[in-house]
Parts: sequence; structure tokens; C-alpha cells
Amino acid sequence: MARSDSQILSQINELVNEEHSLRERHQGTRLHEQEQARLQEIEVELDQCWDLLNQRRALREFGADPNSAQVRDEETVERYQQ
Repeated sequence: MARSDSQILSQINELVNEEHSLRERHQGTRLHEQEQARLQEIEVELDQCWDLLNQRRALREFGADPNSAQVRDEETVERYQQ
């Protein structure tokens, strides 16, 4: 089922809040192994969400159906330059 732009943005906000919470709890200390793994997952999920949102916007701009945008795999979105 396709997600709307607002649903994607909501997910981005949730992920950013979780990321900030993890970082703030361990300010000045190292993250535990599980927390470090979760932080990496969050970063990938954020990249995927931003990519999906950008795809939807581009499709809409060129008159195509934004719902045809697909979440790309981790390997693809992690190769993009920031």
C-alpha cells in the first residue's frame, strides 16, 4: 500500500526523534552495541524515506503517479552522496 507524503514525513519525524533521543542519552559516552545497531538502522530508514519522498515529488512534477514510487534497498540509498 502506498504511503502519502504526510505519512512519510511523519515517519521521518519519528525516526529523527528516536535518533536524537539515542544520541542525547549517551552524550559523552559510547552507545551500547544494540543502540549502535539501532542507530544504523534509523539512518538507513531515514535515507529510504527521503528517497521515497523525493521519488514521489519527482513523479508528481512530471505528471506521473506518485504512488508508483518504491522504497529502494539499503545498498542503493546508502550509495547516494550526502
